[in-house]
Amino acid sequence: MPPTPNRQPAKPTGLECRMAVLGADVRLTPHRREVFEVLQASTDHPTATDLFTRVKDRSPGISLATVYNCLEHLTGAGLIKQVHLERGQSRYCANLHEHVHFHCETCGKVIDAHPAADFDPAKFWNLPAGTRVSRMELAIHGTCSACAAR
Repeated sequence: MPPTPNRQPAKPTGLECRMAVLGADVRLTPHRREVFEVLQASTDHPTATDLFTRVKDRSPGISLATVYNCLEHLTGAGLIKQVHLERGQSRYCANLHEHVHFHCETCGKVIDAHPAADFDPAKFWNLPAGTRVSRMELAIHGTCSACAAR
């Protein structure tokens, strides 16, 4: 009998690693994996409708309602962030590092902006004494460099 080849265990995906680090308890359905992978590959902070269009190419049977359900589960488990910009549709972000969002009011682009140095919001903002900041949702509005050059 020929020897059986040694099989390497499957390498964990980015989503599985993120779940392990965060201790997230969410059932990974194929659709949730697809939505996460498409979002993680996106740099434009897509809406649920944008994600639906992109995921539909990879998973033709998926519905918009399923995409919303996946986003709700992934957001609820802390695996992605929901981004609110004024009264527009919610957008989604897979970047869990501390950052804010820059929103170009001309073209609508949303760009991650990371702190240039260590940043303690409790020291930067005039908050009540003894305040503990658990998270921060901040959007900076203006004109991106491409629009400003026009």
